[in-house]
Amino acid sequence: MMRNKLILIFFTFLFFELHAQNENGFSVVFYNTENLFDWKDDPHSNDNEFTPEGERHWTYNRFEQRIQNTGKVLINAHGWDTPAIIGLCEVENRVVLERLLGETPLKQTPYKIIHKDSPDPRGIDVAMFYNSNVFYPLTYRYIPLLEDDGSVRNTREILYASGVLAKTDTIHFFVNHWPSRYSGLLKTRPLRNRAAAWLRHHVDSLFQIDEQAKIIIMGDFNDQPNDESIQEYLRVEEVASPLKPQILYNLSLSWAAPDVGTLKYQAQWFIFDQIIVSDALLRNTEGLYAQADWATIIDPDFLFETDERYGGRKLKRTYIGYSYNGGFSDHLPVKLKIGKR
Repeated sequence: MMRNKLILIFFTFLFFELHAQNENGFSVVFYNTENLFDWKDDPHSNDNEFTPEGERHWTYNRFEQRIQNTGKVLINAHGWDTPAIIGLCEVENRVVLERLLGETPLKQTPYKIIHKDSPDPRGIDVAMFYNSNVFYPLTYRYIPLLEDDGSVRNTREILYASGVLAKTDTIHFFVNHWPSRYSGLLKTRPLRNRAAAWLRHHVDSLFQIDEQAKIIIMGDFNDQPNDESIQEYLRVEEVASPLKPQILYNLSLSWAAPDVGTLKYQAQWFIFDQIIVSDALLRNTEGLYAQADWATIIDPDFLFETDERYGGRKLKRTYIGYSYNGGFSDHLPVKLKIGKR
């Protein structure tokens, strides 16, 4: 009798566990970690301020705290389960990535790393974690941004990776960190336009091979969804019915609202971190799919603190100026849920 009860309990648990996995689906997360440097001086990059002797007095203990903080953000990104895919930017090197996977609760998931040192002068890179139980990579490469003469520009590359998710469909990922606005909006705008046009070229190359390619583009674009780099050069549209073939749709357009964004500058919120998909992923047919409202900003309360100067709240960063604050990043992560039919 007891044995039968145990068997019933086991299969009941198994049913609800499988049901929960089906309901939760998979998730893809992007996070700009903001200056996730180790504490050692790299003679080949300009990372001096993130050393114990540098302006920020970046020590081993502060680095370790930042690793734990970043792991906390990523663990909280998908409720009861960890994301299938995590795109990252502003990480210094592979050592930082290995520490994230080895010293935080992320170690409970069999993540593997895709990473390459970029030509960025500060040494910050884009990278990817993937759950090797649910994603099988087929290929990946880093796409450099080129100057007019064909030489490689010293900035972050675009990471392209494709693979089979959940033994179902091939999905193509582009992870981005476009040139910043640091030197001025008008001066740097052509650089982001160039990045957008180059990315579009590679997307069109995929469409030539497979008109129904399922594509996810994510990243920190340093532009908003309505800026010309996104609208005119990447040629992205707002989701509308009927869906058109070989069109990229920006799922982040719906986030626009007062006091909503992925980063805050003074009193204004901006949506620099975005998720863009191809039409094939939005067609609720067989295989993997997404819906327009399944793209969200991840904004748990622990990532914020009171904004005493401009009102409301602001992101709890690691530094306020050069004063150590023990927080997280100046960006919020973004997420796309993916279902399976």
